[in-house]
Amino acid sequence: MIDNALTFDARTGEIAAVTGASTALRVAVLIPCYNEEMTVRKVVGDFQRSLPGCVVYVFDNNSTDRTRETALAAGAVVRTVADQGKGNVVRRMFADIDADIYLLVDGDDTYDAARAGELVNVLLAGGLDMVVATRQSDEREAYRRGHRFGNRMLTSCVRFLFGRAFSDMLSGYRAFSRRFVKSFPAESSGFETETELTVHALGLRMPIGELSTAYGVRPTGSASKLNTYRDGFRILLTILRLFKRERPLLFFSLGFVVCALASIGLAAPLLETYLETGLVPRLPTALLSASLMLFGTVFLICGIILDTVTRGRKEAKRLAYLAVPGPWKTGFAENTTARQVAAQ
Repeated sequence: MIDNALTFDARTGEIAAVTGASTALRVAVLIPCYNEEMTVRKVVGDFQRSLPGCVVYVFDNNSTDRTRETALAAGAVVRTVADQGKGNVVRRMFADIDADIYLLVDGDDTYDAARAGELVNVLLAGGLDMVVATRQSDEREAYRRGHRFGNRMLTSCVRFLFGRAFSDMLSGYRAFSRRFVKSFPAESSGFETETELTVHALGLRMPIGELSTAYGVRPTGSASKLNTYRDGFRILLTILRLFKRERPLLFFSLGFVVCALASIGLAAPLLETYLETGLVPRLPTALLSASLMLFGTVFLICGIILDTVTRGRKEAKRLAYLAVPGPWKTGFAENTTARQVAAQ
């Protein structure tokens, strides 16, 4: 919990504490783009007006239209990422950009730039590492029924596997602290990157929050790059992969339970026959039962070993996360130094 109240002044781009002292806060708006010529100019302009003093970065992902030129004309810093996929773009963004607060938003003009200052304030006031903008829309075309259902299903999977989740796990509009960004491993390559961001926060039990925002319709002629079924399946596979990586003991224990139950089910009638006659007439079934139990034991041993490895890896990730100060701590340090100098 933060001892001092902090607020971000969107007009000046400064972070202020209750002491009255203030310090410049570097805010970076990160916009991954692929063929967003129709919308990128408006998105860049909206965030420049909403967060004066911020730097807007557009990372172009091999667009075949004039996305790059349009973003440059709008005043954004434009960079190119050759590896196709949103996850690859996010990896480069987080690695290359140096700031105190990061806002990640899609370049399709469906998110409300006017709430950017509120996202930053929620992040700072609560001492949080990630704030997710939960999408709210009554327009059918903005948030299609298939996407809503898939989002709820995938969010329920994450909540079941990790104990908690966000209301809108797949939102592309988020605010991050520096220590979140610089400790994020970024392994995914596509739209499953939002799932990876969520699991990273849940796995390290970071302080997180949500803020409801309006979600609009893409302008006419602008097409979504998300494929409901293909990308939904990839996201589901990512959840399972992250489940195996983050909670290996539970993952492999489920395999052990399945194998053990199947083995016992096959062995029960054999044992009954053996107790009655002293014979084992179905040797192949007996071998299968024994093999399943051995296979399940291997599952369990793998889970125990990998759980030990995972605990060590989480400790290393936690130390890497704690090695980077949050923006509120930077503000405190600078304010404290100023007061000390004034006292002398």
